[in-house]
Amino acid sequence: MKILSCKQVCVKYESTLVLKDCSFELDAGNFLGVFGENGSGKSTLLKSIAGLIKPNSGSIELHDIKKNDIGYMAQQTMVQKDFPASVYEVVLSGTLCRHSKFYFYGKNDKKQADKSLELLGIEQLKRKSIQELSGGQRQRVLLARMLCAEAKLLLLDEPMTGLDAASSKQMCSILKDINSKGTTIIMVSHDIDGTSGFCDRVLSLGGENARTA
Repeated sequence: MKILSCKQVCVKYESTLVLKDCSFELDAGNFLGVFGENGSGKSTLLKSIAGLIKPNSGSIELHDIKKNDIGYMAQQTMVQKDFPASVYEVVLSGTLCRHSKFYFYGKNDKKQADKSLELLGIEQLKRKSIQELSGGQRQRVLLARMLCAEAKLLLLDEPMTGLDAASSKQMCSILKDINSKGTTIIMVSHDIDGTSGFCDRVLSLGGENARTA
């Protein structure tokens, strides 16, 4: 069943064409790896799918999901690193998108947070400040938060940035496990050799057009 259609998507920043004629379709349950050189439009594509950027031309269509069903993880920033909260508070906050503006966490929300922490193997970090964590640990926390939001489509922009080879492989294995449970994933990466083996489809950006395989 189709979950996403991109048709001849073009995005400009001022007068610079960043993404040109990007067309592909994605089925529910796919794990799509997006690769390409710096400046080829990988991050721009994810932001466009997430609704953060409006394409100058072309179309992006969601099938049987809403924007609230999309989880988007940007590249690591200092804001993420310096955010003054515990791991548990960050993960639990992922449940808020399922509720109204004024809401107190319930028993089911806390169970979901604990389940996500366990799935990502970070339950022992529950009470630590996110400021104390390594890059790989922070990435797992943000993934756990997205799982609490029960996102059907995960958009991950360079989730392995700053990780060593062993940690990157472990992160890919975690993502593949999440994908095997039915979550659709689009992951941007610069390491095609190290990560493409975990994907069932590949989108290559650069040159004249996007190419899928």
